[in-house]
Amino acid sequence: MLRLSGLLAALLTFALLAGCRSTLQGPPKKPAAPATVYEPAQWSELPGWETDNVQEAWQAFLESCRALRFRTEWATACTAAQAVAGDSAASVRSYFEQNFEPYKIVKITGSTREDTGLITGYFEPLLRGARAASAHFLAPLYSPPPDLLTVDLVSLFPELKGKRVRGRLVGNKVVPYYTRAELPTDPALRGNEIVWVDSALDALLLEVQGSGRVQLPDGEVIRLQYADQNGQPYRSIGRYLVTQGVLTVDQATMPGIRAWLVAHPERLQEVLNANPSVVFFTAAPLGDPNLGPKGAQGIPLTAGRSVAVDPNFVPLGTPLFLASTQPASDLPLQRLVVAQDTGGAINGAPRADFFWGSGPQAAEAAGKMRQQGTLWLLWPRNTPLPSSGPPR
Repeated sequence: MLRLSGLLAALLTFALLAGCRSTLQGPPKKPAAPATVYEPAQWSELPGWETDNVQEAWQAFLESCRALRFRTEWATACTAAQAVAGDSAASVRSYFEQNFEPYKIVKITGSTREDTGLITGYFEPLLRGARAASAHFLAPLYSPPPDLLTVDLVSLFPELKGKRVRGRLVGNKVVPYYTRAELPTDPALRGNEIVWVDSALDALLLEVQGSGRVQLPDGEVIRLQYADQNGQPYRSIGRYLVTQGVLTVDQATMPGIRAWLVAHPERLQEVLNANPSVVFFTAAPLGDPNLGPKGAQGIPLTAGRSVAVDPNFVPLGTPLFLASTQPASDLPLQRLVVAQDTGGAINGAPRADFFWGSGPQAAEAAGKMRQQGTLWLLWPRNTPLPSSGPPR
């Protein structure tokens, strides 16, 4: 605790200095801070609610209910769910209409009201790898290194709820943890390699997805699950290539990025290092290949029915109704989904990352998906709504 006192003092000093204003110049005018609100809606306002195969989301919802059922606001709804014929769309629809109320998720900034947000997609990749490095398998994926510190300051600073500081000790000071470019210089990382894979780009993409499968030379398939992160901000390599002027926004899809890097292999490490964020993993046997990876709620994700959200605005386990469009298309994508995961790039609301599952088709759909969409929070009746964002 004494070793962290310098970090705490620095944070306090920063907070105090940030609050100081020159009395001569007067306080600067601050831009309006965005606020997320939940606007009451009617079930009839949810496009596609009456035609969606809502029973396809039922098992995912039940899994979340098992984790939530002991919370006061969820007890009644989760108890009632035990008596529902989950294979009947009519029964599932009736259950939600009787036990939940829909609320449109809206962001308000000053006089601007936004009821749509970015909907992206993700998937569970399959990589080729080995437990030992070789000329073919050169890109390592790591478990959390022993010198990675995670400092939770919420007990001292409630306004930092949901925020954690990651770093490392240098003498008696906590400093930022290594970036992607700096990571190879960390001696503590050696021995924490889980596997080496045959593509550094695919290794990065697995980090972005947060979990994935790796097939070893003997045919065994293991699953890598998100364990921790180095505390550095996520930066899109596609955006980097756009700012470099080598790709247009329309070209900066995953197929476009991959093709450009194949043509310019000498710039691969430069492009990868443009994203300083590094994800660390734990390894486990694959188990049932039909089950998705575990999300942030600790529950296997369901293809087409699980989404990642910002838990500061949408509590994990909450059912949502999504009205968006299919990847790179105007065809509607309107369905009941469950908030079962989070992601470093999923910030604010309305915002979601749609889980497409595993395999080449899921990869293609996720890689193309960058749509606008509307989200409705489905919240248990007669219970207080969740707080709309972290304390300010």
